[in-house]
Amino acid sequence: MSNNIALDLGTSNTRIFTSAKGKVLDEPSVVSYDADTRDIIAVGTEAYNMIGRTPGRICAEYPLTSGVISDFGLVEDLVSALLHKLNTSKLLMPKVVACVPGEITDVEKRAVVNAISSIGVRKVYLIEAAKAAAIGAGLTITDSHGVMIADIGGGTADIAVISLGGIASSCSVKRAGNYMDEEIVKYIRKKYFLYIGTRTAELAKMTIGCVCPPEEEKTFVMKGRDAVSGLPRSIEVTSSEIMEAIFETALNIVKSISKVMEETPPELVGDIHTDGITISGGLSKLTGFPELIERVMKIKVNIPENPSDCVINGCGKSIPYINAADDINSTIINPLVEAY
Repeated sequence: MSNNIALDLGTSNTRIFTSAKGKVLDEPSVVSYDADTRDIIAVGTEAYNMIGRTPGRICAEYPLTSGVISDFGLVEDLVSALLHKLNTSKLLMPKVVACVPGEITDVEKRAVVNAISSIGVRKVYLIEAAKAAAIGAGLTITDSHGVMIADIGGGTADIAVISLGGIASSCSVKRAGNYMDEEIVKYIRKKYFLYIGTRTAELAKMTIGCVCPPEEEKTFVMKGRDAVSGLPRSIEVTSSEIMEAIFETALNIVKSISKVMEETPPELVGDIHTDGITISGGLSKLTGFPELIERVMKIKVNIPENPSDCVINGCGKSIPYINAADDINSTIINPLVEAY
């Protein structure tokens, strides 16, 4: 078991966990390549730093969109290169626990499995992202007591109510953190006639972004290209302006949380009312987001320590269930949903 690994192949970041060392890698899910030859130039952090800065024949892009693979070959190259950084043994290739969004098709699941299997792993086990986040947040999902988790990342927001190791009700929202970045780009272009990149939009969101009226107005300097003159120009935007750009996306996620609650059995709703809703993922740290959920849902919101790592930590904690998944006579409640 010491050679087995867990993989969070996220839209924004890819994280790797080993049973021996815990989380060992966390890099952007970006690949840069030569558009003419398809030769890989860089992956991870190095490729991320190239976004918006490459010459014409070089592309730097995310090969996953909304939690699913949009470019199969690039995902293979991404996973292979990142695992190579770990110096994984070629003789004892690991078994892998990988997370997937809750509402993807069998074809999309198979694409994830094939991309990981292509580098020579022995077997791939899948776990739904919401389950992994709940386990990583320290929630007990195998009891008859209901828990609610909302894992809000870059590509998707996975929301689920879990009891007895299974999902009682769930929803996967395809517009999350990355969509907010795009909305900021559109807002700035429309209001200020200034073209900016998604990296600038993301940095503004992380620095001064909020989804509730700010107590103290903060500012951020954006640099880009003037839409009229084509010349460089900079502007100063406020927290309230960023909020105006991203609020609708945030509210849509909260409405989805409410929808999942409406579809949950009453007994489990009672458990959630007592314990509260746990939120994880990078977007859980967005200023005012927990307060917005509390105000709409009228239920307390809990944020675990290191919310961005909940999914990968949950995948890692699921590695011991590999043996039970391989044992057809096992009767324990297993969070792993499928093995390939």
